[in-house]
Amino acid sequence: MEYIRITKENIEKEHICCAISNNKDAAVSSKKNWLGKCFDDGLVFLKSTERGKCFIEYIPAENAWVPIEAEGYMYIDCLWVSGSFKGHGYSNDLLGECIRDSRNKGRTGLCILASEKKKPFLADPGFLKHKGFAVADRADNGIWLWYLPFDEKSSKPRFKECAKHPHIDEAGYVLYYTNQCPFNGKYVPVLERFAQERGVAFKTVLLNTKAAAQNAPTPITTYALFYNGDYLTNEQMNEKRFLKLLGQTE
Repeated sequence: MEYIRITKENIEKEHICCAISNNKDAAVSSKKNWLGKCFDDGLVFLKSTERGKCFIEYIPAENAWVPIEAEGYMYIDCLWVSGSFKGHGYSNDLLGECIRDSRNKGRTGLCILASEKKKPFLADPGFLKHKGFAVADRADNGIWLWYLPFDEKSSKPRFKECAKHPHIDEAGYVLYYTNQCPFNGKYVPVLERFAQERGVAFKTVLLNTKAAAQNAPTPITTYALFYNGDYLTNEQMNEKRFLKLLGQTE
């Protein structure tokens, strides 16, 4: 497998999303704009030449758009291998390159979000365990902060207090999200219209700065849905999924 690094110089011509074929799609544009904000903060986006079927995205933890305290660590935003590409060692390739690059940059280790059991849009905890990761901290909603220290003396990363106990003081459905995931640019407006048509109390909070994301009331900032103050899910909703959720929560 050949890999290419996305940079400011080539981002406009490179395909970055395996599930959206049109590279000029508004959702893809929102992702590219988000990447453009982060390159100067040290973000690395390494992908396969196979139209984004395999990629890893990582950034120095102090610049990550998540509420963690992990000075010196590299934070992995996403490690993704799609469909038929699974089982060929590509995850090992990408993680290995991240480890090599992070060591060369003087980082003290890696950290990433996952859970006890595999959840959609999160890293596979089984894979993380296999690669030597351990749990550094836990949030009340079942999201765990995993870490791989390069030195046994390295301190453990941890969640900020604002994310440790995910809860908000607002009624109805409230969605916190960033444009890190291109699907948000496509499905969040769909969900807003869907809720409005049905008279459902639904509010979106776009975390459009690093500071806002680092102080969010949720460990997952790419997509975190609350209902009457309680955290519900990080699983992205379309109309069908949201309709099912309405039946479960109201």
